[in-house]
Order: sequence, then structure tokens, then C-alpha cells
Amino acid sequence: MNRRPNDPALDPRARQLLRALIGRYIHSGEPVGSQTLARHAGLDVSAATIRNILSDLEEAGLLSAPHTSAGRIPTAQGYRLFVDSLLQVRPLPDGEVARLRSELPSGSGTQALLGSASELLSAMTHFVGVVSVPKREQFAFRRIEFVPLDAQRVLAILVFADQEVQNRIIQTRRPFEAGELERVGNYLNAHFAGRPVAEIRATLLRELRNAQSEMQALLAQSVELAEQALAPDGDDMVLAGQTRLMGVQELADLDRLRELFEAFARKREILQLLERTVSAPGLRIFIGEETGLAPLEGVSLVTAPYTSGGRVLGVLGVIGPTRMAYDRVIPVVQAAADALGDAFQAGEGE
Repeated sequence: MNRRPNDPALDPRARQLLRALIGRYIHSGEPVGSQTLARHAGLDVSAATIRNILSDLEEAGLLSAPHTSAGRIPTAQGYRLFVDSLLQVRPLPDGEVARLRSELPSGSGTQALLGSASELLSAMTHFVGVVSVPKREQFAFRRIEFVPLDAQRVLAILVFADQEVQNRIIQTRRPFEAGELERVGNYLNAHFAGRPVAEIRATLLRELRNAQSEMQALLAQSVELAEQALAPDGDDMVLAGQTRLMGVQELADLDRLRELFEAFARKREILQLLERTVSAPGLRIFIGEETGLAPLEGVSLVTAPYTSGGRVLGVLGVIGPTRMAYDRVIPVVQAAADALGDAFQAGEGE
């Protein structure tokens, strides 16, 4: 997890008190007072001593006191210290891991897998599940066919190694006869099936430069069609469970909720945030303003990359209120990332 090197040093009593307060607040949603902590924190100290410790924690920026209550609630910095050094996380129970794996079967196609993963994340945490879509060029293609549509439009039908089928319309510079399209398709299938899309484009251009005259026409046609047919997709992500946030107490402000839903609809900022986690190994947690996005200042994002064959394909995660049960959400996200990666790897091997 993403730790901060400048976390304030706390003595054992303060740490235990902070852990107990945040645990109570996550459970109840109500500010926690010294009398409650005296009963539940497991410290053999007076309520007055507890009040002094709480005052110190507030001065350190880890707690705040709402105007309407004598109790205190954690700040984003308090949550950060809690998840980095006070939280005890246990692996997801075997039964729930089995459920994840059974509902993310290999061979069901990328879009179905991603949709199932986001729905499962939402169902298991009661928050928003989010999964970034892998870039198409990361997958090998199995077969390509070209179908003439009209004078200068061609339909390219691509079948990828992850069972995904895509149809793309290509605008050509000149009309192609059916026989020409068949020869290009046969050439690409014979020489490039099983290779990543990005590698195919680069290899075709290199071979065209080195080709003898009798091969140049076929290669030139292949380059023209393949450049568009195998062009990179735009980034995207799959979301599920956005409406679950409408009942969250901390997000009851309608203006804040509208901004959050608009960010979900735009996707761009959230995708950029997910992209920041792709190259970082392991699980990441962004709390409130740590996201750097104003609409997400009232929520937390727990993410983990999912991989296949040593390649990071994308990132999945959960978006929920800062007052979430991190000890529950973290193992769900990690187990879902493992299960999704395994499903992709098994699917590519079929």
C-alpha cells in the first residue's frame, strides 16, 4: 500500500485509541466521544486522559470535531495512518474466493469478464466497482477477415486471443476487389496469427521497406488495411453500482453527489487516476483529496492491477466513502484482481 514517510509518530496508547476511534466511526457513522472510547478502547485510563490524547490527535491533524458534537471523526490524514500502519487485513475467506473465480470464468470474452468483475466488486463491497479495459494491442490476434462494403469502405473482422471479436470499418484510399482483400487476409493470418497487434504494424512497415518488387504490392495493401484495422482502441472502463453511493451518509450533499456522478459519466479523470496505478505494483489506496480530483474528495479508491502472463492488462478497484470498512474492501479488491488475471490467462491459453 502507498505509505507516507512523514506519518506522525504516536505512542502505543495514542495508536490504540486512534485505531479504536476509527473502527467505531466506520461501524456507526457517528462522532466518537471519550466516554465511548473509555468503554471500548481497552485502555486502563480515565476519560480525562482519553480527552487529552484525543486533543493531541486533533492537533496532529488526524481527527476533527464536528461543530454539532463533542465527539471526533477521522480526517483523511487519520485514515491514511490507519490503513498504512494500524489496520489488520485478513485474506478473503476461501468460500468468497471460490465465488469470485466461479463467476469470472475463462473463455467468456473480455467485455463479459470485465462486466462480471465490476458487478462482483460492487456486490461484495456495496460500493462502486470499476475496471479499466485492457488496451487491445496487448492481445494477440487469431484471425482477420476483410469484407468489401462499398467503393472505399471495408469491414475488418478481428478475432483476438481473449475470445473478443471486433468489427471495424476502414476507409480506404481506393477501391479493393474481393480477391485483393482475401489475399491480404490470408497473408496476415499466415504470418502474424498469435502475435501482438502493435508488433504486427511495426513488422509490416519494416518488411515493406525491405521487400522485393514482387512482394511490395501485397505488403503495401496489407499495411494500408492493417494500419486502420489494428489501430489502438480508445481507453475505457466499466463501472457498476454507482447508485449505491446515493444512500451513503457522508455523500448526502446533492451538489457533491452530482459532481461525483458527472465524473463517472465523463470517465476521463478516473481513467487517468487508474492509469497512475498501472505501473505501481500491488494494491493502492487513495483517500479523499489524495486523488487530486475535486469530485472524488469525499471518497476513497482502492485499486489493484490485474495481470496475465506477466503483463499488466489493467486496473480494477472500488470507489466508496472514506468511511469504508477497509479491512473488508482491501482483500476483496486483491482477490478480484488475482481471479480476473487468472481468467484472462486461462482464456488466452484455450
